[in-house]
Amino acid sequence: MGNQTIYFKRAPRITATSTVAGTKECEGIIGRYVERALDDDMFGEDTYEKAECKMLSTVIDGAIANGGLKREDVGMIVSGDLLNQIISANFAARDFSVPFLGVYGACSTMAESLAVAAAFVDGGYVSSAVAATGSHFASAERQYRYPLELGTTRPPQSQWTVTGAGGALVTRRGEGILITSATLGKVVDYGVTDVNNMGAAMAPAAADTILAHFRGREDPSSYDLIVTGDLGALGSRILKDLLWEKGLDVGEKHVDCGEIVYNVIEDEFQGGSGAGCSAVVLNSYLYSKMKSGAFGRILFVATGALLSTVSSGQGESIPCIAHAVTLERGGK
Repeated sequence: MGNQTIYFKRAPRITATSTVAGTKECEGIIGRYVERALDDDMFGEDTYEKAECKMLSTVIDGAIANGGLKREDVGMIVSGDLLNQIISANFAARDFSVPFLGVYGACSTMAESLAVAAAFVDGGYVSSAVAATGSHFASAERQYRYPLELGTTRPPQSQWTVTGAGGALVTRRGEGILITSATLGKVVDYGVTDVNNMGAAMAPAAADTILAHFRGREDPSSYDLIVTGDLGALGSRILKDLLWEKGLDVGEKHVDCGEIVYNVIEDEFQGGSGAGCSAVVLNSYLYSKMKSGAFGRILFVATGALLSTVSSGQGESIPCIAHAVTLERGGK
C-alpha cells in the first residue's frame, strides 16, 4: 500500500520471546518482565564483545525454546547489532545450523529484523523465524565514543547504551501477537553532527516514518500506544513537535523505550539507547502487556542513527532511519 507500507495477508505472529538485560536495566520497570537478569555485565566472558554475542545466542535459543520448538525446526534467523561487521550477530549465528540473514539498522534493527522475518513467514518461504538484536554499553562506548577507562565526561544531551538483547519467534500458526503491517523508513538527515545527541538526530526519521504510516489510512486513535525506540526525553519532545507541525497529534499515546528503560531518567541524562533498548522493552514489557490484554494494538517504531566513528571524524552529519511494525493482540 503506497511506497513504504506492507500489509501481511496471513498475519504472522510472535508466539514467544526471550530477553536478557544488565543489572542497571533491570533496576527499572522492565526488570520484572525480563527473562534473564544479569548479575554481571561480563556474562561470564572475558570481553564485553563476547558478552554481547552470548546475550544474542541466549535470546535466540530462549525464543525457540519458549515457543516449544527445536533449533532444527526454525526456518531462519534474522539478527543484527551495533558492532563493526555485526560481529555479535554473526558469531551468535555460527552456533546455529540455521539459515541466517544479518541486518543492520543501528538501533532500528529490532523493527527491521521483525519486518524481514514477518515477510518471509507471511510469504510462506519459512514456517518460523527468529528476529533478534542486542547491544552492550561497554562495547558500544568503546566503538562509537571513548574507552570507559578514560572516564570521559558525558554531556547532558547524551543517552546510555542499554546492555541487553531481545529475540522474538515469528511463526505462521499458534497463539500470539499478530504482525499485521510494516512501514519501511527512508534515510533522513537534518544535518545534526553531535554524536552525543542521538535523540535530535533520529527524531526527524521517526516523524517521517510515522507520517508515512498514517498517511491516508488510519489515525493514532486506532492504537493504544505509539512506541519509538530510543529517542530519549529530548528526542521524544522533538518528535512530538515535528508531528504537530505536520498536523498529527500523537498526544499521550506516544511512549519511548529510552525514556522508560531506566529507573530514574534524571540519573541517566536523556535515557536509554542502543539496539538492545527497544529489543528488551518490546520483548519483555510490551509483549507481556499485550498478552495480558492491557494493550490491544501498538505501533512499534524503532529508530537508528547510521553513523560510524570514521564518518563522524570526517565531519559528516548523521543520517538516520526508522522502521515501524504494527502489532495486534489476536487469537490462533
